[in-house]
Amino acid sequence: MNSPAKTSFVLSQKHLLGIEGLTVEDITGLLDLAEEFVILNRQIEKKRTTLRGRTQINLFFEVSTRTQSSFELAGKRLGADVMNMSASSSSMRKGETLMDTAVTLNAMHPDLIVVRHHASGAVALLARKVDCSVINAGDGAHEHPTQALLDALTIRRNKGRIEGLTVAICGDVLHSRVARSNIILLGAMGARVRVVAPSTLLPPGIERMGVEVARDMREGLNGADIVMMLRLQRERMNGSYVPSVSEYFHYFGLDEKKLSYAKPDALVMHPGPMNRGVEIDSIVADGAHSLIREQVEMGVAVRMAVLEALSRNLPNA
Repeated sequence: MNSPAKTSFVLSQKHLLGIEGLTVEDITGLLDLAEEFVILNRQIEKKRTTLRGRTQINLFFEVSTRTQSSFELAGKRLGADVMNMSASSSSMRKGETLMDTAVTLNAMHPDLIVVRHHASGAVALLARKVDCSVINAGDGAHEHPTQALLDALTIRRNKGRIEGLTVAICGDVLHSRVARSNIILLGAMGARVRVVAPSTLLPPGIERMGVEVARDMREGLNGADIVMMLRLQRERMNGSYVPSVSEYFHYFGLDEKKLSYAKPDALVMHPGPMNRGVEIDSIVADGAHSLIREQVEMGVAVRMAVLEALSRNLPNA
């Protein structure tokens, strides 16, 4: 059996509801702990016993194969008993409220609940009604903290630092919880963050988050070290935000020509799942500058780090 983690970091709060509220020390501690799990996950024996005897419930009101499977794998590699619940199989479909669900789950005495919900703030609301630790796996257009953490880990491993880098976050910023979490994290860690999108896909007052704003790719990608593309989230749109998918790709989709506006050694990221030919060209997505596959690997390591760090606050740990 593998030895315990060398990093003795303990998260300063009971829940992980967002990047907002984390200190630089919290972020750095989670990234350092995740580095250990990257090494562990590349070994034949990938398991630890940190969460042996603990129960982890993955409660997903939105479908997300990638995030849910990543949390499931992370929990199992730490020795937890993992149960997956989806809205399609829960009493929510029968009219049960979120608070009813929280009370029901709390009666089962779980230790960790991972929640994804379509409404901003729903995860924080649920966290107030349960005794265990809660992890936000994405709530509406609010936050997706573990995605930002895995993106930060990917950047740090490839660039050696985050501070001083120029990161261009491009696309559907308006509907993106990934963008919000990344803006908060990268800004806290000293990166220069720029958002690039048509006006219709920029939140009002986005400048107040301390970012630069560009409305075309040439300006937005100029001098960028990292180009982070966002999925065009048509399922969250109730209106006409772009004239057409083809026109969107023409002006804002990342192809080789637009990538040339960035630094020669710029790296490309995407939280997935990708709409190829909409926000990114396949040649770029699969090319030498792409970190997209590595982001998936880092996702498991980061989620293991979050689960382990929170578990150290649990009673009888």
